[in-house]
Amino acid sequence: MTADQTAGADQAADRAELLTLIRQLAIVPGEVILSSGQRADWVLLDGRAAPLAGRVMLDATATLSYEAVGGLTIGADPVAAAMLHSAATRGRKLDAFVVRKTEKTHGLQRRIEGPDVAGRRVLAVEDTSTTGGSVLTAVDALREAGAVVVGVAVVVDRGARSKITDRGLPYLAAFELHDLGLG
Repeated sequence: MTADQTAGADQAADRAELLTLIRQLAIVPGEVILSSGQRADWVLLDGRAAPLAGRVMLDATATLSYEAVGGLTIGADPVAAAMLHSAATRGRKLDAFVVRKTEKTHGLQRRIEGPDVAGRRVLAVEDTSTTGGSVLTAVDALREAGAVVVGVAVVVDRGARSKITDRGLPYLAAFELHDLGLG
């Protein structure tokens, strides 16, 4: 097996294992109200899949060039942290940031925490996205801070694709609802 074949097999194995964990651990029966106000029958909750999620998201976004990842707290935080750590294990320096809904009224009074994003190529991430509202709020804040947003990536797309692409952004999702047997 060549190195490319081995890497491809590893990527497929990571993706399959993460999908199994999402199905087993992150699908919550019953109704959950999302930040969009819409009702859902599942949400991504369990952090045991973080190393897998980091690797899967790095692989899913390999066609994009970016220096930092993050998004609106709190849905983006575990995704960005997982990607940061997975990148480090691959010898890649990747920074992470957190976007608040509003500026802090104390301390440094920042809306974006972490390394400065001005002039940097960044990827906005989210765990799941139904309407795109949260991640687009992050995109707007990042652009206001002078970042170059190269795209949006989510672990699970719940229907936000057209809303994101209508804004002219590449949109990548590791999984779609049909992958989870929900769509």
